[in-house]
Amino acid sequence: MGADPDGGNRGGRAGPTGPRGPLDPRGPHWLRRLRGPGPKALAARRAVRTTLAACVGFYLCLYGLDDSVAATYALFGAVSMAALSHIPGTGPQRAAVLVWTLPVAWVLVTAGTYLAVRTWSAVLGVLVIGFAVAFVAAAGPKAAGASPGLQLLYILPCFPPYLPDTLGSRLAGATLGIVLLILAEAFLLPERRDTSYARLVARASATAARCTAELDRPPYALSPAATEAARAAGESLRPSLVAEAERPAGPGLRERALAHAGLAARTLLARLARLTPPAGPRPPQGPLDLLAAAGRAVAETSAKLSGTAQEGRAVGTEAADALRQARREATAQDPPLSTSAVLRRRAALLEVADVTAALATAADLALRGRAAAPSKDEPGRFWYARKRAPQLWWHRLAGHAGPRSVYFQNAVRIGLALAAARTVAGLDSLPHGFWAMLAALTLTRTTVAQTRTSVRQALTGTLIGALVAGVVLATVAGHTTVYAVALPFVMLVAFSVGPVRGVGWAQGMFTVVVSLVFAQLAPATWQLAEVRILDVVIGSLIGMVFGLLAWPRGAQRELRRSASVLLRTAAKTVEDTTAAVVAARPADAPDDEPLQHALIMAESAFAQYQSEPREHTGPVADWQAVLMTGHHVLWGSRRLLARSGPAFDPEAAAWADTHAAGVADGLRRAPAPPGAEPAPGAPYGPAAPELGPPLFFAAAIWLDALTADLTRMAAVDRVTSGSAGR
Repeated sequence: MGADPDGGNRGGRAGPTGPRGPLDPRGPHWLRRLRGPGPKALAARRAVRTTLAACVGFYLCLYGLDDSVAATYALFGAVSMAALSHIPGTGPQRAAVLVWTLPVAWVLVTAGTYLAVRTWSAVLGVLVIGFAVAFVAAAGPKAAGASPGLQLLYILPCFPPYLPDTLGSRLAGATLGIVLLILAEAFLLPERRDTSYARLVARASATAARCTAELDRPPYALSPAATEAARAAGESLRPSLVAEAERPAGPGLRERALAHAGLAARTLLARLARLTPPAGPRPPQGPLDLLAAAGRAVAETSAKLSGTAQEGRAVGTEAADALRQARREATAQDPPLSTSAVLRRRAALLEVADVTAALATAADLALRGRAAAPSKDEPGRFWYARKRAPQLWWHRLAGHAGPRSVYFQNAVRIGLALAAARTVAGLDSLPHGFWAMLAALTLTRTTVAQTRTSVRQALTGTLIGALVAGVVLATVAGHTTVYAVALPFVMLVAFSVGPVRGVGWAQGMFTVVVSLVFAQLAPATWQLAEVRILDVVIGSLIGMVFGLLAWPRGAQRELRRSASVLLRTAAKTVEDTTAAVVAARPADAPDDEPLQHALIMAESAFAQYQSEPREHTGPVADWQAVLMTGHHVLWGSRRLLARSGPAFDPEAAAWADTHAAGVADGLRRAPAPPGAEPAPGAPYGPAAPELGPPLFFAAAIWLDALTADLTRMAAVDRVTSGSAGR
């Protein structure tokens, strides 16, 4: 035979390329598919990790240590935090979350063990703990993902018999299962991490730097290609387009700062795209130098966030510091008398400089934490920079402690459903009653329509799974070796198929899994499957009842209400800020705390809305644009009130009041379906006067930018429901 061109052998012997072709250094075909992209491969990888951790812990405790209690908790400890929880991210990212959940698991297992002494204490415990664990979802996607698994770690020990002397075995088993899962997540089947939010902000900052360079040379305007690049870079920072594990949604300082940097980058790109060319030839010095300074500062910020610069002060904050100094000097200087166009551009450049400085500060905070906290004379936009973690957590949770928060609504719904299921299980002495609570936990959705659909599918799947389990239990009887051999394979299939095929498959396969588990813990008959059906039916009915009684529409209606509150509050802020600036009395402007709170409520409702099926009957709004408008109102108000200047002359005051009234009226009517809003590009009020104090043109630029935001919202209102996910 001739030699293979690839260096192998065409005969039957296995050469360097193997008998059927070249050997892939990534491993055999099935391993490559397991490591590949897509939801099926992802579910398979997680199923392998879950099965390995759960079965190793279960078999070690049951057959090695002869401790059935520890075996139960080892298995359910791993299953609860892997299969029941939905922690986003790669294996190492989930392992990091599991490390800090381990002490919480100890507290929950201990509380459940001691509160099981009476039915009333167990019910009260599950009501309070169920609410608290669910409410922590307000802290972000990672905490929300871990919440269902932590609920199970309290549910499992809160049932009779009351055996506090087994607490040691329970804690040891749960710890073993979670530790094995941490190791499996960290080291088994590594995954490629999604692009981090810091790197996305770095890319957007680099785009902004290129835009400033283009704006700083003739013809002093962005080309269509640069405008499109700026738009795309801003869109890439939309939370809905960012991997869930990479969204900076947590309450900590660095997460807040990174989210702040993303908003600043989007704002900067939008402002650069709207920057008009200078009137006449470019002057050699003056405020236009702010553009070059902003370009250097944003390029410096991009280098730091992308990791291409060294850590620490040596990274270079010189460009950002120089920009801040140039901004202060330009703000303090009275501009020479000139045309309205020149003064407007000067104000626009000052706004670009301000947003760039905010971006640089937020990026420093995200990288270096409290060490990068700005001086106390900085505007209050970085209020969180000097706060410690407990204060920031309290601020986040306290902000959602009310019936208008979707996190509060979800926590109430879950707490009441679990308490009702525990009451029924305790009063009726329901065998394996925790299955009823588990069904209530896993099948209760944020809308009654979702709950009804999930219950129907779950009952069908459970019935089929119970029939299969009943046949297996009746056939195999007491031969536990068969159950022990079959469990890993069934578990692997269950956790691979369930997440991909839906709740019906998940419930059906899980019914077979738990039947094989409990058949090894104690003698079992086909009636175990019957009990499983009864428990799931009871839990499902309870979930449906509380899904119907407690905020059945989920975030669908709450988002529109929260957005309306946000825009009404923003309108009041626009009017009050303009009045205070016109009269040169910034102290008369009210506190912006209501606007901050309205933003928090709207953002949380939008986050939940993205995970729910759409219920559209007409035009839809770009809710992300609504949120961005709220931030623009807040930031612009603070920026204007932080500056000082003389009162406006009557002509400038009349124009500013008219413009502010038009913007406020538009905010109050948005995001209603279009009709009364002006056509894109139509201004509110008369043309601006040619002359005025510097603060007048700063206010004019702010109001013009909000006009553009209103136009954007009105335009999106005209689209169909196909863009609802924006």
